[in-house]
Amino acid sequence: MNLSDIYDMDIYSDGGQYIGSVKDAILDLEKGEVSRLLMEELKSNDKETAKRILQQKSILFKNIKNIGDVVLASVSMRTKQESAASNEEVSDLSMK
Repeated sequence: MNLSDIYDMDIYSDGGQYIGSVKDAILDLEKGEVSRLLMEELKSNDKETAKRILQQKSILFKNIKNIGDVVLASVSMRTKQESAASNEEVSDLSMK
């Protein structure tokens, strides 16, 4: 499956709740893998907008359980570690 195949795919929690649809992705080029799926495009150079999207409108790819007709994700409350990772990603994006 290509990454482009999952764009606009609906995302559901493992409890069956609709979360949103895939609008963008963040890739870790060093590891050669997808790190996050975003439910809002990350267009803005505004650090606050990027931070909001990463914290509220994204899912870590490691939380994706299955991709078929829809994306199935295990969604739980954010841990402090995930929030810290979001802040690091915002810092990395603002440096580019």
